[in-house]
Amino acid sequence: MKVALIVLFALTAALYASVGFGGGSTYNALLVLSGADYRIYPIIALACNIAVVSGNTYRFSKAGFLNWQKILPFIALAVPMAWIGGRLNIPEIVFIGLLGASLLFAGISLLLKKGQDSDKTPRHIGWLAYPIGGAIGLISGIVGIGGGIFLAPILHRMNWGGAKAIAAASSLFILVNSISGLLGQFVKLQSQDLLQLAQPYWLLIPAVLIGGWVGNTIGIKKLDPQIVRRLTALLILYVALRLLWKFFNMSLS
Repeated sequence: MKVALIVLFALTAALYASVGFGGGSTYNALLVLSGADYRIYPIIALACNIAVVSGNTYRFSKAGFLNWQKILPFIALAVPMAWIGGRLNIPEIVFIGLLGASLLFAGISLLLKKGQDSDKTPRHIGWLAYPIGGAIGLISGIVGIGGGIFLAPILHRMNWGGAKAIAAASSLFILVNSISGLLGQFVKLQSQDLLQLAQPYWLLIPAVLIGGWVGNTIGIKKLDPQIVRRLTALLILYVALRLLWKFFNMSLS
């Protein structure tokens, strides 16, 4: 495994952690561009996701921003659907297409996201939380992401709560989805005797732990969050366009 990949994973973790996400979608994209076997992308990305967002979730909870009762309806169906998604076998072209579309959505969402907390009154959305969470969980399990890039903009548009409350909810959502999806991916790869293919990438875990710590303790305090968010969005959009171009070429071949 190249040192450049380790550095890019650490940088990705720092950027995503500074805006409240885990980085699973971009970890996957970096693995695609590195030429690794596509079947092991999700298990690596999800493991890295867990390493980054565990600290985020703890800090948000300790600070009192995490409303467990409000986020549980989203998690209720997301967790089992993420496990199911992780168990599914999909062709490489479908994986590349879904990942590229996910990154495109994430990049655009970050560019459009406002940097200040909202003072608007949170709104109860009732039963809609269950299908929304379930759909995001399924896609997340298939592609190997936590789903925060989908949930956060939806919560903002629904006026679910302030920016910090939504970031806290997204962190927990990413964490539980990543654990569930990882278990599904583990069972699938174990049954196919493919787990050994992921072993050379174990150094990526400490890399994202360090990157995530930097993003949380230094990046937020010393860098303008708006600048960090825009740089992250541009990185995501660049990788998304490369993946969608690859998907287009694979579709024609």
